[in-house]
Amino acid sequence: MEVDFEDDEDIARIARNSRVIAIVGLSPNEMRPSWGVARYLQANGYRVIPVNPGHAGGHILGETVYASLADIPKSAGVQMVDVFRRSEAVGPIVDEALAHLPDLQSIWLQLGIRNDAAAERARSRGITVIQDRCPKIEFPRHL
Repeated sequence: MEVDFEDDEDIARIARNSRVIAIVGLSPNEMRPSWGVARYLQANGYRVIPVNPGHAGGHILGETVYASLADIPKSAGVQMVDVFRRSEAVGPIVDEALAHLPDLQSIWLQLGIRNDAAAERARSRGITVIQDRCPKIEFPRHL
């Protein structure tokens, strides 16, 4: 993996300032990486909002699961969206986040996930985008 050290400043700011994180593709299965990342974030004081249409209305890690980003109440104050979906699925997720999350500051694409076109759309709206990285790996260096 090619490391972009220019991201470090952005990662540090995201780790310090983001308190509410929507995780798209969060699984209720404790063996899945998304569950481990969400649990880590909760343990470190972040509020995690699960987004998974297959489990909408249920609960993961004590939080209500939403079918989509558009379903999350604006009052939740989502500042970061963390995406556990294939690269091809990222475009519509980014567009939905831009349209429905007024407090959005950053979009995070997990390890192995990149979508440069979607990232550019978000950046053109002033949103910080981190691609192909994991907050569970990156945040500890900045907390």
